[in-house]
Amino acid sequence: MTSTVQTTGTTEAVNRPGRWLGLAVLVLAVLLVAVDATVLGLATPYISEDLKPSGTQLLWIGDVYSFVIAGLLVSMGSLGDRIGRKRILLVGATAFGLISILNAYATTPELMIAARALLGVAGATLMPATLALIRNLFPDPRERSLAVGIWGATASAGTAVGPIVGGFLLEHFWWGSVFLINLPVMAALVLIGAKLLPESRNPDPGPWDLPSVLLSLVGMVAVVYGVKEAAVHGVTPVTLTVGILGAAALYAFVRRQLALPTPLLDMHLFRDRGFSGAVLADLLTILGLSGVVFFLSQYLQLVQERRPLEAGLAELPAAIGAVAAGLIAGRAARRFSVRAVVSGGLAAIGVGLAALTQLHTSTGYPLLGAALLVVGVGAGFSFTVTADVILSSVPKERAGSASAVSETAYELGAALGIAALGSIVTGVYRGFDAPAGTPAAAHESLGGAVETAAALPEHTAQALLTSAREAFIDGLSIAAGVGAAVLLAASAAAWVLLRGRKLDGA
Repeated sequence: MTSTVQTTGTTEAVNRPGRWLGLAVLVLAVLLVAVDATVLGLATPYISEDLKPSGTQLLWIGDVYSFVIAGLLVSMGSLGDRIGRKRILLVGATAFGLISILNAYATTPELMIAARALLGVAGATLMPATLALIRNLFPDPRERSLAVGIWGATASAGTAVGPIVGGFLLEHFWWGSVFLINLPVMAALVLIGAKLLPESRNPDPGPWDLPSVLLSLVGMVAVVYGVKEAAVHGVTPVTLTVGILGAAALYAFVRRQLALPTPLLDMHLFRDRGFSGAVLADLLTILGLSGVVFFLSQYLQLVQERRPLEAGLAELPAAIGAVAAGLIAGRAARRFSVRAVVSGGLAAIGVGLAALTQLHTSTGYPLLGAALLVVGVGAGFSFTVTADVILSSVPKERAGSASAVSETAYELGAALGIAALGSIVTGVYRGFDAPAGTPAAAHESLGGAVETAAALPEHTAQALLTSAREAFIDGLSIAAGVGAAVLLAASAAAWVLLRGRKLDGA
């Protein structure tokens, strides 16, 4: 049996094998974004050694990508609904590949931060478009659940592929090579996607409101910047002013959306308790998880002295668990309930993070591997089901905007997590006792301490490294504990907000 769905000037195959080939192209984009996020963490020690960023600059390198993406996702999702999701995906993919070259050849911390910001602009076009196209390619609820599961599993697989491929590259080439791997993936996506993907858009989208775009960007970036700077340096007049400016811009954005006949983001979506619960679950999950994960690669390399490839392989259980859980999450949610699967998944992540509070310099791999496996399984269940809930809450014409809300929660959570939890790690680390005469760079980051120690006498170097590593682990343990608390709170919130929610076709 075959059927078709008409969109503006296009016909989308629904029950034909071509839709699965189209999905294969879409997950290439997901794979790319996931790989890019994970290889950065692995390359951080090398970037620290080469570019010599301060501790604050290092955090900016890690989170400015998420800041910009969070500020532009809603705008880009809405733009895709208007000009065509296939078109914006292919344009964004091309830009992503070209800007990756700028990342690879950055020569200063400032240039690296700017390159990561530009990459965020391109990245903001990719994720909403992929999910929105899935919503249009798979109108059948059960097929869509499987497609979303594959989408999520690919993102998880990217977290495994990234460290392994990145580890191999870092052992044989310079750190910029981890960005150049984006080029062949982007080339394949653009060439194949241009032929296989059907175009889809909202047939009656209304104008793209530029003031709303600017308010969204300014508001999101300013609020996250304020939180980050307050966490690192405390509340200052500048930080407070920027934070208030951001909050005012977001307030004006919401008011404008409620007043516009065709808003950039339909705020009435949040009246749906299931939609709001799924978005909140995503935001809190990533907030609690990302700040810890960002520093875990540094722990494996700079504390336990694992080689990059070995560190990448050490993180594999998380990806394996997420892939396995993501593929069966839709079935589990229909058999049990949405809230049971999401709440259980979030609680599992919280337990895994709690186990990471027990890390020390010589922690054996069984504890770390088991904790990462539990975290991965929990993430696979929760993220897949919340994505399905969000997509099924809206008509397909608004799939881009709804997907953008989901991805905004993800990226905002990542930015806030790295800012808040990362600042805990950095703040605790900076206070470590160092031998007399230790350069200030050693207190900026653990990578700086390792580099400083290489130029000191053996006894002094060992004392410096021991103290620095213990302080880093103390900070990581506190951050993991805070992350665990956030995840357990998110689990409780999801249990309440997702009460009675069912997936389509259940």
